[in-house]
Parts: sequence; structure tokens; C-alpha cells
Amino acid sequence: MATKKQQPVILITNDDGITAPGIKNLVEAVKGLGKVVVVAPDKPQSGMGHAITIGHPLRMTKMDIFDGVEAWQTSGTPVDCVKLAVDKVLHRKPDICLSGINHGANHSINVIYSGTMSAAMEASIESIPSIGFSLLDYNIEADFTAARFYVHKIVSTLLKQKMDKHMLLNVNIPSLEMELIKGIKVCKQAYAKYEEDFEERKDPQGKKYYWLTGKFVNFDKGKDTDVWALANNYVSVVPVQFDLTNYTLKTQLEKKNLFK
Repeated sequence: MATKKQQPVILITNDDGITAPGIKNLVEAVKGLGKVVVVAPDKPQSGMGHAITIGHPLRMTKMDIFDGVEAWQTSGTPVDCVKLAVDKVLHRKPDICLSGINHGANHSINVIYSGTMSAAMEASIESIPSIGFSLLDYNIEADFTAARFYVHKIVSTLLKQKMDKHMLLNVNIPSLEMELIKGIKVCKQAYAKYEEDFEERKDPQGKKYYWLTGKFVNFDKGKDTDVWALANNYVSVVPVQFDLTNYTLKTQLEKKNLFK
């Protein structure tokens, strides 16, 4: 007698907090593709990068906020959420981990600072295929219609394939109506950064404090980057890896034998 194929387990997390509209839309986008379990921070954790909680207790509370979906909020970082999900909630590795949908861009250098992408990266480190999703709209009332469509398209396609256990994708979606998005571009991370400045201010007591300001500068003029794709109305998909080794420089240093 043939057995019914087991549903894939889909772990969902984010860095904007469990009540953010983005994670609700991510759950809705993939609900029919497998058994969805949510483990997400109890408050916004944007810009946390790959931080983990050390020296403080971590707490988890079961939540009933997604219809028919098991959900937990934690006091930890996005990376803590992935660790707790695997060890204490699922008691196994999920088939895929999805992080987002982030409110705001995570293209180019943002991948280094992003809590959204760090959660996905943690899953990849743990041999769980993972994807971070971001919508280029910070508005709490952002329209996620196109984002839901492309999330479903990407995840459903990948679940039908044999995925590399370390697969890690950074997906950014333009804040546009569906008919204005031209499709999906697989591209590279642009060389871009923030030209930053710390603006000196004074609080009501007259004490100095500093507020981070600056502007985004793109140094990469190629047409194969995430920044270009998004500026030209494409969904950008950048394959990312946690191995930060510069292999070209490694070879050069070995040839020169500088440190003999």
C-alpha cells in the first residue's frame, strides 16, 4: 500500500517581530505548501546581524495569531529563534527555513547587518536550505500582494527540487504593483555601502548624544547586481554563502609565501 508523501516542514522567522505584517504575509504565501511553524522575536530586531543571546535567559511563549499555524515568540534574536526552533520546538531540522518578509531592502551590503538574512544564514549553517525575503517598503501598511505571489512562486519551485543543504538565497522584491514587476533576476550582490555620519545632538538635559545618519552609495555600475535588478523592476535573487574566505587572495598569499 502506497504511503502518502509527508508534507515538508517550513520554519518561518523574521527580525521585525512576530506581529509584523511581513511575517503574516509570508505565512499566508506558503501556508498550502507544507506544515508551517513560526518561531520569531517578540519585538523588532532589525540590524542585529548574527547576534546571539549570551548571559541572559531566553524565554518562549506560544502564540495564537496565525490561523491554524503553530507559533512561538521568543525574547531572543533572529538567530536565537532558529536555534530554539530546531532544538526545542521542532526537535528536528525543517525542510526549509524562510525569514521575512522584511520591511525594507536587504540588498548589497545590508546582508551583513540584516537580522532577516542572519536568521536564514544560521539555518544554512545548520544544513537547512533557507531564503531571506525583503520588500522595498518600510511602511507598516505596505502592499504585500506582489511579494506573496513571488514568495509562493520561489518556494513552491524550490520544494520540488533537490535543494543543496547549504542553499541560502537573498530575495528582494520591489515595492510595485504586480503588473509593473518584470520577473525574477538571479544576480550578484552589488558593491555598495552607506556613507555614514554621526550627527551630534543634545538631549533635553543638554547632554550630547549621537544619531547615525548617512546615504546609500552604489559603486557597482554593472547590470548583473541586485541593486540594478531592483532599480529596473525585477525581483532580485542573490545566492549567498557563509564561507567568507577570499580564495583569490588566499592563492596570492600562498604564491608569494609572505609569512614564511
